[in-house]
Amino acid sequence: MTQPTTHDSAPGIDYIAVEESDRFQGLRRLQRSFIFPMAGFFLIWYFAYVLLAAFATDFMSQRVWGDITVGLLMGLGQFVTTFVITMAYVSFANRRLDPVATEIREELEKAEAKA
Repeated sequence: MTQPTTHDSAPGIDYIAVEESDRFQGLRRLQRSFIFPMAGFFLIWYFAYVLLAAFATDFMSQRVWGDITVGLLMGLGQFVTTFVITMAYVSFANRRLDPVATEIREELEKAEAKA
């Protein structure tokens, strides 16, 4: 049975160096600049809904139109918010993240082809 060989001395891409590069770190910062505020917003909105449902039942049971209540509208708003955040992230990623990620990937592919 043959032992697998290691290629520690073979030329290749230093992925750790790529990950620690200013460009990659900038890409991560840019991604986080969208994700963290949006996640914070959504969690506050979600917990506000849960707390209102638990402690402000009179408010949540107010009828808006027919059998439609404030609580029902806010609950449906949770789904709408999820889709809006998803669409906003896709748009943000397409405009801001993907071009930089593509450049990094293309540079790595060129370096790998030379190796």
